[in-house]
Amino acid sequence: MTDPKDERRPAGELEAAVMAALWAVGTPLTPAQVQTELASGLARTTVTTILSRLHDKGVVNRERHGRGYAYAPVQDAPGLTARRMHNELGRDTDRETVLARFVAQLTPDDEKMLRQLLEGDEQ
Repeated sequence: MTDPKDERRPAGELEAAVMAALWAVGTPLTPAQVQTELASGLARTTVTTILSRLHDKGVVNRERHGRGYAYAPVQDAPGLTARRMHNELGRDTDRETVLARFVAQLTPDDEKMLRQLLEGDEQ
Protein backbone atom coordinates (compact mmCIF):
# COMPACT_ATOMS: atom_id res chain seq x y z
CA MET A 1 0.00 0.00 0.00
CA THR A 2 1.37 3.45 -0.87
CA ASP A 3 1.51 6.34 1.52
CA PRO A 4 -0.57 9.31 0.25
CA LYS A 5 2.43 11.55 0.97
CA ASP A 6 4.44 9.56 -1.57
CA GLU A 7 1.95 10.08 -4.40
CA ARG A 8 3.08 12.65 -6.93
CA ARG A 9 0.89 15.62 -7.71
CA PRO A 10 0.02 16.47 -11.30
CA ALA A 11 2.58 18.71 -12.98
CA GLY A 12 2.03 22.36 -12.18
CA GLU A 13 -0.43 21.77 -9.35
CA LEU A 14 1.77 23.32 -6.66
CA GLU A 15 2.69 26.27 -8.87
CA ALA A 16 -1.00 26.84 -9.59
CA ALA A 17 -1.83 26.73 -5.88
CA VAL A 18 0.94 29.22 -5.07
CA MET A 19 -0.22 31.56 -7.85
CA ALA A 20 -3.82 31.31 -6.61
CA ALA A 21 -2.67 32.31 -3.12
CA LEU A 22 -0.73 35.29 -4.48
CA TRP A 23 -3.67 36.46 -6.60
CA ALA A 24 -6.13 36.04 -3.73
CA VAL A 25 -4.14 38.22 -1.34
CA GLY A 26 -3.16 40.85 -3.89
CA THR A 27 -0.01 42.02 -2.12
CA PRO A 28 3.55 40.63 -2.16
CA LEU A 29 3.98 37.65 0.14
CA THR A 30 6.99 35.98 1.70
CA PRO A 31 7.34 32.20 1.40
CA ALA A 32 6.17 31.83 5.02
CA GLN A 33 3.05 33.90 4.27
CA VAL A 34 2.33 31.84 1.15
CA GLN A 35 2.75 28.69 3.24
CA THR A 36 0.17 30.02 5.70
CA GLU A 37 -2.23 30.93 2.89
CA LEU A 38 -1.95 27.46 1.38
CA ALA A 39 -2.59 25.68 4.68
CA SER A 40 -1.50 22.49 2.92
CA GLY A 41 1.27 21.28 5.16
CA LEU A 42 3.97 22.06 2.59
CA ALA A 43 7.37 22.85 4.04
CA ARG A 44 8.47 26.48 3.77
CA THR A 45 11.52 25.33 1.81
CA THR A 46 9.21 23.70 -0.75
CA VAL A 47 7.21 26.92 -1.07
CA THR A 48 10.46 28.88 -1.43
CA THR A 49 11.60 26.54 -4.21
CA ILE A 50 8.28 26.91 -6.04
CA LEU A 51 8.44 30.71 -5.77
CA SER A 52 12.06 30.73 -6.99
CA ARG A 53 11.10 28.63 -10.02
CA LEU A 54 8.16 30.92 -10.77
CA HIS A 55 10.54 33.88 -10.55
CA ASP A 56 12.98 32.17 -12.93
CA LYS A 57 10.09 31.68 -15.37
CA GLY A 58 9.21 35.37 -15.14
CA VAL A 59 5.77 34.66 -13.66
CA VAL A 60 6.38 36.48 -10.37
CA ASN A 61 8.47 39.46 -9.31
CA ARG A 62 10.32 39.55 -6.05
CA GLU A 63 11.45 42.36 -3.80
CA ARG A 64 13.70 42.34 -0.78
CA HIS A 65 11.85 41.76 2.45
CA GLY A 66 14.21 41.54 5.40
CA ARG A 67 16.75 38.80 4.69
CA GLY A 68 14.54 37.15 2.09
CA TYR A 69 12.06 38.10 -0.59
CA ALA A 70 8.38 38.84 -0.99
CA TYR A 71 6.78 37.68 -4.24
CA ALA A 72 3.97 39.10 -6.37
CA PRO A 73 2.44 37.92 -9.66
CA VAL A 74 3.52 39.72 -12.82
CA GLN A 75 0.05 39.30 -14.35
CA ASP A 76 -3.47 38.32 -13.39
CA ALA A 77 -4.73 34.81 -14.19
CA PRO A 78 -6.14 35.64 -17.67
CA GLY A 79 -2.91 37.44 -18.56
CA LEU A 80 -0.84 34.45 -17.51
CA THR A 81 -3.03 32.10 -19.56
CA ALA A 82 -2.65 34.37 -22.61
CA ARG A 83 1.12 34.41 -22.08
CA ARG A 84 1.23 30.60 -21.94
CA MET A 85 -0.84 30.35 -25.13
CA HIS A 86 1.50 32.79 -26.86
CA ASN A 87 4.55 30.84 -25.68
CA GLU A 88 3.09 27.57 -26.97
CA LEU A 89 2.34 29.16 -30.32
CA GLY A 90 5.92 30.38 -30.52
CA ARG A 91 7.29 26.86 -30.07
CA ASP A 92 5.89 25.62 -33.39
CA THR A 93 7.18 26.68 -36.80
CA ASP A 94 3.84 26.02 -38.52
CA ARG A 95 1.85 28.79 -36.84
CA GLU A 96 -0.90 28.70 -39.48
CA THR A 97 -1.71 25.04 -38.82
CA VAL A 98 -1.59 25.52 -35.05
CA LEU A 99 -3.95 28.50 -35.22
CA ALA A 100 -6.26 26.73 -37.67
CA ARG A 101 -6.55 23.71 -35.38
CA PHE A 102 -7.06 25.93 -32.36
CA VAL A 103 -9.91 27.78 -34.06
CA ALA A 104 -11.42 24.53 -35.34
CA GLN A 105 -11.71 23.29 -31.74
CA LEU A 106 -13.47 26.40 -30.41
CA THR A 107 -17.07 26.21 -29.31
CA PRO A 108 -19.46 28.33 -31.38
CA ASP A 109 -19.70 30.87 -28.54
CA ASP A 110 -15.90 31.11 -28.23
CA GLU A 111 -15.57 31.45 -32.00
CA LYS A 112 -18.09 34.30 -31.98
CA MET A 113 -16.23 35.99 -29.13
CA LEU A 114 -12.90 35.64 -30.95
CA ARG A 115 -14.39 37.11 -34.13
CA GLN A 116 -15.70 40.09 -32.16
CA LEU A 117 -12.32 40.62 -30.52
CA LEU A 118 -10.51 40.45 -33.86
CA GLU A 119 -12.96 42.86 -35.46
CA GLY A 120 -12.64 45.25 -32.54
CA ASP A 121 -16.34 45.04 -31.60
CA GLU A 122 -17.21 45.56 -27.95
CA GLN A 123 -20.54 43.76 -27.97
